[in-house]
Amino acid sequence: MATKHTDKTDVENWLDNLEVDPADARDARHMRRIAAAATALTNAEAELNAAVAEARKAGDTWAMVGTALGVSRQAAYQRFGKVAP
Repeated sequence: MATKHTDKTDVENWLDNLEVDPADARDARHMRRIAAAATALTNAEAELNAAVAEARKAGDTWAMVGTALGVSRQAAYQRFGKVAP
């Protein structure tokens, strides 16, 4: 089976010769906002896990953790029990 090989020069030439209509361009602010929110969520989850782990190491009960989160002690344990025993 024959395969078509495209080298870097072919791709660069193709890109250089593209005719881009500015009217077709889209504003990327929504995609940047989504990416930033996803990063913030990941960072917040890591911080929450660390905070719960430290609270548990310091002797705080699951009831105390649950109260801080606005959930029951059972819900706190179900969510974080494996992260912060």
